[in-house]
Amino acid sequence: MVLTKVAAENSPIRVPLLQLVVREYDEERDKTAVEEMERKCELEQCGNPSLVTDLMGDPTCRIRRFPTHVMLIAEYGEQNIVGVIRGCVKEATSGNSVFVRLAYILGLRVSPTHRRLGIGSKLVAHLEEWCKQNGANYAYMATDCTNEASINLFTIKCAYQKFRTPTILVQPVHAHKKPISSTKIAIVQLPAKLAESIYCQLFAQSEFFPKDIHNILSSHLNLGSFMALPKKSLLKFDPQKDTTLPTNFAILSVWNTKEVFKLQVKGVSSLTYACCVGARVLDAWLPWLRLPSFPNVFKQFGVHFMYGLHMEGKNGKWLMKALCNFVHNMAREDDGCAAVVTEVSQRDPVREAIPHWRKLSWEEDMWCVKKLADQAKQGEKTTSSDDGQFDWINTRSSSSVVFVDPRDF
Repeated sequence: MVLTKVAAENSPIRVPLLQLVVREYDEERDKTAVEEMERKCELEQCGNPSLVTDLMGDPTCRIRRFPTHVMLIAEYGEQNIVGVIRGCVKEATSGNSVFVRLAYILGLRVSPTHRRLGIGSKLVAHLEEWCKQNGANYAYMATDCTNEASINLFTIKCAYQKFRTPTILVQPVHAHKKPISSTKIAIVQLPAKLAESIYCQLFAQSEFFPKDIHNILSSHLNLGSFMALPKKSLLKFDPQKDTTLPTNFAILSVWNTKEVFKLQVKGVSSLTYACCVGARVLDAWLPWLRLPSFPNVFKQFGVHFMYGLHMEGKNGKWLMKALCNFVHNMAREDDGCAAVVTEVSQRDPVREAIPHWRKLSWEEDMWCVKKLADQAKQGEKTTSSDDGQFDWINTRSSSSVVFVDPRDF
């Protein structure tokens, strides 16, 4: 057996991988050790400015909203947890109204003292096997396009292919309200069933639209679905009854991440901290100046995630901008919410209408995909519409839209 690794103090240690056990997470048995291992991973990146995630005492919080999910741990020796990975299985569109059963992989962590031993790839392999057993035809993951270690692990060692590069747009929550033309624009909250019906009409041809959209819209984490339209259009459109869409409108839904996880910026200089605090105080005192103040992200904060964004008609951009401003003002009233975030395809026309700060946004979020069906047992049946002949990876989608499931964020 080949064993190598550099541990703390830069001293080499030898870890027999044959003694490494990958098993499902047991909350009562593993919670403390998992939290300690992930805390070490967070501390490792705190020397420079970094965004730290707090799962608030629930290591499975990011997958719990999916009906089919699992968390695996890599254990070396008794209670020595050296790696974790999370995953879920769902049905979503692959474009052209085709549903496939796919797995989403997230939360891969390996202890800083046990890296470059193949633990990460072993965790991925075990999770893929669990996904196949639960009927998944494809698996995908998302990472920052600058995260070379993660991209190389999945594309080189685990045979994933670079697939889509959506953009993450971030708008900080200012101390002042964003303007909305209340005399010209009406913003109405849609009932969950109507929002579901509209989304099924709008996103049937898109990629990654979840089949269980009703579960998302009915979740307590969903803060509502909203439509903006010219005020005169209210005479023709009743959001409580109508299913026929108006000709000019914008629509989106809002997901509250604050109950799932919280973020915190660490490692900034004292000067940067002072400048941000000063701008915030000045904005609060003189709101009519509408200074581009920076929220207090140096303590733990949550975000409002906008999803299901769509606009139509000659006033579509104007209405979408107003709707985003409306969500900003919602977040401003929510104590501890410091940013409004969304993720859209680079080719989606709605991208041009979304207010954001370029310096805080990610131009490319790398999504990588792997087909698992080829490795499945012959004759094995799944609940997906994919009959084994469809090849999503090599089939060009007719849609420019990627629907980002808020549970994935």
